[in-house]
Amino acid sequence: MSKVVVWYGELTTKGSLVRRGLALVMPGLLWLLAFLVLPGLLLIPLSFAERGAFGEVVWTFSLENYRRLLGFGVLGFSLDNLLALLRTLSVAFWTTLLCALLAYPLAFFIRAQPPRRRYLFLALVIIPFWTNLVIRTYAWQLLLAPEMPFARLAAALGLVEPGMALYPSAFAVYVGMVTAFLPFMVLPLYSSVERMDLSLVEAVQDLYGGPVRAFLHGVLPQTLPGLTVGVILTFVPAMGMFVVPDLLGGAKYLLVGNLIQQAFYTMRDWPYGAALSLVLILLTLLALRVYRRYGKEVDLA
Repeated sequence: MSKVVVWYGELTTKGSLVRRGLALVMPGLLWLLAFLVLPGLLLIPLSFAERGAFGEVVWTFSLENYRRLLGFGVLGFSLDNLLALLRTLSVAFWTTLLCALLAYPLAFFIRAQPPRRRYLFLALVIIPFWTNLVIRTYAWQLLLAPEMPFARLAAALGLVEPGMALYPSAFAVYVGMVTAFLPFMVLPLYSSVERMDLSLVEAVQDLYGGPVRAFLHGVLPQTLPGLTVGVILTFVPAMGMFVVPDLLGGAKYLLVGNLIQQAFYTMRDWPYGAALSLVLILLTLLALRVYRRYGKEVDLA
């Protein structure tokens, strides 16, 4: 016998509430299934196919795409793809770390402002989203040009030769990456900092804890939810980024995202691009798994 439930003044049953809930959730689930899950699943059989002579997909089972990814090509063995994988992990890791180091003081600075000013500074953090990432990256090309103050200062310090731009270089790539993903770290971190209880930090300081211990035992545990969201929102898209390395790093600073872009649009080798995409997804999931497991152990320590 179904249990009768009073829901907003209406007599209904548990089964009716479940059906209503499914009706509300189903459109979003169908959207994710059609445009996220199914395309991802299609990458699996596509990665084992081959490219035809005219760019068409030949549905023959083969491991050649994964052999190419490991460096075994027509011209012999090469470490370029493996170096691109390692470089992608390194860039995503350091981008996330730098964003976290910059986001903490920025979040505390916004929290220290009067309530009316907080919205102003949060709006300033969000303003970069109003402009396309490609346009922002081209703007960094202008700012890092030889005639701009940044390049002149670097030349005066002897870091670069006079008249040279600061891009393409690894420095330019990290500048572009950090400025692109910093808002993704600041916003969730600020939501945790705003609700933080400062009395716990004062308790650590009263027990003669220094700044490091005050952060590890007073600040980090309270801001960990926001930091976790920020790490995910920063690390995952940083793994697949190709616009910033392409425009600010040049051909000598290829990431996996650049290889995928070239495979799909330049070489029209969809099977090889699918293999690269699957490896990138697996690397991202593996890195998030490592962070979820060992990050908790570090926080508990």
